Amino acid sequence: MVSMTGRAVGQGLGQGLGKLMSSSIGIEIIYSFVIILCSLMIYFGTRELYKLSSHKGIKYFRQSFLFFALAYFFRSFIKIILFYFDAGEIRALLPIFGNITLFIFMYFSSMAIFYLIYSVMWKKWKSKSIVYLFHLMAFAIAIIIILFRNQFVYLLINLLLFVFIAFIFYKSHRQSKKKKSHHLYIIYLLLFVFWIFNIIDILIPNYLQTFQLFIYLISLGIFLSILYKVIRRIG
Repeated sequence: MVSMTGRAVGQGLGQGLGKLMSSSIGIEIIYSFVIILCSLMIYFGTRELYKLSSHKGIKYFRQSFLFFALAYFFRSFIKIILFYFDAGEIRALLPIFGNITLFIFMYFSSMAIFYLIYSVMWKKWKSKSIVYLFHLMAFAIAIIIILFRNQFVYLLINLLLFVFIAFIFYKSHRQSKKKKSHHLYIIYLLLFVFWIFNIIDILIPNYLQTFQLFIYLISLGIFLSILYKVIRRIG
């Protein structure tokens, strides 16, 4: 009896895994895994550099990639749960899971962007309360997007963020006279291109899976390029 039950559970898990990997969710898992792996490699790979230099810019740069890793971990985790279980079994919980996914992803990804800004502007923004302001802004962005659930609102918020961030980085780049900073700005530029492609990905309808795969490949190429540039700089 026990062996039959174990066999049934094993078959169920095997079917579930096969279903998982034979669909678009399998691509989602691979995509998120690579992003998480690259982010953690950058985060831990720059730890010694930060310990030796105690440079706050490196500190906030590292933390931005930790937030990227957290964002994509929860994004893939919730999507797997929603896909694996039958919708009828958790129908009442689907709106909750959806809102949790959206909130956590928007919160952590917004914090990743804010910390990237701070890694450049920390000398000018010396107020200790700026980090709390970032958390408050990320929380507000996530709440607004959940409440409205509207693509126009989502695009508007990201457009305003993008214009604000582009202005800050352009101004900082113009003022910087160090040649070494040029390589960092290339990394920042690649991250913002990655951000744009992820915005496009969210707006793509589910039936355009081929185009979504194309977006994933470009995004992975960008993140791998960032990893290569960071590893090359830290030796």
